[in-house]
Amino acid sequence: MKFKLSNALFLLLMFCASLAQADTTYKPYVFASTAAADVKTKLEAAGFKVVGEYEPYDGAKVIVVTSDALKTAAAKSNRGGYGAVVRVAISTKNDGGTQVSYTNPAYWANGYRMENELGDVAAALKTALGSNGTFGSKKGLTEAKLRDYRYVSVWGARTPNFTEQVDLATYPNHKNAVETVEANLKAGKGDTTLVYRVDIPGKDETVFGMGLKGEHDGADEKAMTTLSGFTGDPKHTAYMPYEILVSGTKVEMLHGKFRIALSFPDLGMLQFMKIRKAPDAIEKAAKAAAK
Repeated sequence: MKFKLSNALFLLLMFCASLAQADTTYKPYVFASTAAADVKTKLEAAGFKVVGEYEPYDGAKVIVVTSDALKTAAAKSNRGGYGAVVRVAISTKNDGGTQVSYTNPAYWANGYRMENELGDVAAALKTALGSNGTFGSKKGLTEAKLRDYRYVSVWGARTPNFTEQVDLATYPNHKNAVETVEANLKAGKGDTTLVYRVDIPGKDETVFGMGLKGEHDGADEKAMTTLSGFTGDPKHTAYMPYEILVSGTKVEMLHGKFRIALSFPDLGMLQFMKIRKAPDAIEKAAKAAAK
């Protein structure tokens, strides 16, 4: 009788543990605890490589980094290039103070359907920049929710998920596609700017960071000013920049209705309607840079 009871207790504990694991939630951004002036030095000391810096407007700076661990994980995942970088933001808060934050590896790895949650990357970031909790969503999203993320009824009854890419262009070969996109971003086609380029090892895949300048509806400053009016502090500056992915001969991007919503998961339909023209404007700019 004692043996049977022990087995039953063991099974109950295992069941409770599995439920707890299934209910784990993730938020898009992490508060750092380091000073803004030390960010780059500490990242490089922890094995990260700075691949780009971007200041879309006053009070917003993004430092984009990658690492061997990030690129290895990206190489093992379908369209893993989207997850090959971490965006670190230095933001001016509403009270004039400075906030340092970075994208939460587990949140974005699940959102981009990567092979693992990048626990080693998260640990390295915590060592380099500290971790004072996560933010960007009141309750957070579970792994299952993130891996099939689709915002409900923002721009219609059915919005895109990660697999529903926007096709920007197709080229005869990967090299030609990469060279064209890089040249166009450097030239500022479509009011874009090149923030970074990362080549994924062992496969024909390259991800670009695309800054969005100008006054159009998808421009980073215009979109972020509108969205920040709803979110306030803490700042979601690490949402930027947008990505263009060259996978094989195809040039693609995440749909704005997916990428923006994944970055601001708590905003409601009426709030998103304030930037309803942004997804099409971002796509138009990206197509100019891709062709």
